[in-house]
Amino acid sequence: MSYTNTFIKVADDCPVVTSEVPVSKKDKKPMHLIQYELLKQHPYTYDHEALIYEVFIKYREISEDVLEKESEKIKTELFSKGHPCLRASALTKRYGFGAHYNEQGKIAIYPMESKDYEAFMADKGMKILSAMKTKR
Repeated sequence: MSYTNTFIKVADDCPVVTSEVPVSKKDKKPMHLIQYELLKQHPYTYDHEALIYEVFIKYREISEDVLEKESEKIKTELFSKGHPCLRASALTKRYGFGAHYNEQGKIAIYPMESKDYEAFMADKGMKILSAMKTKR
């Protein structure tokens, strides 16, 4: 699923009042930390599908050699099933970041305390969706 001109606001039951940068307590980075790094370093570079693919590659630590030979096979297998959008990401549910999908469906994240976040929330032309709650 990919959105355009849509803002995913922080979940109503988000436990933080200001955004927190995710950290890893293990050697291997969790997927939400990889998402955070990609979206902070390269805002509006990835659409939903490209973000899912890049996070998968980095999480599985797939080498460039393997990618050169098996990229299409990896993509086919990866996208043979559905993947949740950023409404289900820990970034919007737990860490206090909103996600903006621009007109081309490219994504950037914004801390909930930022002026940009407030501007998206006030934009009458913007489709605003809430991140999924952690608890029912």
